[in-house]
Amino acid sequence: MDNFATLLLDLNGLAVVSVEQLKDGTRRIHLATANERARVCPACGVVASRVKGSAITQPRDLPYGEHGLEFRWHKHRWYCREPQCPRKSCTAQVPQIPAGARITARLRSAAGRRIRDAGSTVIQTTRDLHLSWPTVMDAFRTAAREVTEEPLPEVQVLGIDETRRGRPRWDQDPATGMWHLVRERWHTGFVDALDTGGLRGQVEGRTAADVLAWLATTPRTWRKSIEYVAIDMSTTYRAAVRTGLPHATVVVDHFHVDHQ
Repeated sequence: MDNFATLLLDLNGLAVVSVEQLKDGTRRIHLATANERARVCPACGVVASRVKGSAITQPRDLPYGEHGLEFRWHKHRWYCREPQCPRKSCTAQVPQIPAGARITARLRSAAGRRIRDAGSTVIQTTRDLHLSWPTVMDAFRTAAREVTEEPLPEVQVLGIDETRRGRPRWDQDPATGMWHLVRERWHTGFVDALDTGGLRGQVEGRTAADVLAWLATTPRTWRKSIEYVAIDMSTTYRAAVRTGLPHATVVVDHFHVDHQ
């Protein structure tokens, strides 16, 4: 079923059978499975050969054009021919649209990258891509792990400063009546102050213990690469650096000197 429409759509494993235009301008694309691997049982890996039934799913994809696209994937359900397989049957699936998925993998990935790379908020991404808040937030967590699980680049000059973030939140213990802080309004950020200026970490709170707790999560070799630490005129941060990075030279960043 290779045709220009299939190439334009660029969803591996699926072929465009026909396209119709609805009254509101939306184009409805009818898809067929075009990959034999789509009928591999996800539980046992055996290729199914006997059709159990048919199904039509409506996965959503990236927005395209002013009126958008609407998918109708006409696919089969298959009996699994492996007697020991607990699944017994499966539905056709391709990497971009796993069984049960309501959106394409590329739409989910694009939602996460908008927040991670383009500075969009979660709520704005939900509006732009017409997705739910939990879906977008899950996509962002997945995209963020690609960055947070990477090794920390070496930093020669580490910048440490506080940021005020919203309001604190307190909860009352029903047993004792005592109030305790569950969300701190102050966060401490750790940045590369010499090279890229990029954020290397952030922790809730602004005490010496908060700084030391974050430093303890970093590799020893990474901490050893730090030659200078730039801070404001905070005795708390200075004490944390003296304890956690005793080899580093503490300097006061020029911004705080100029604005005192």
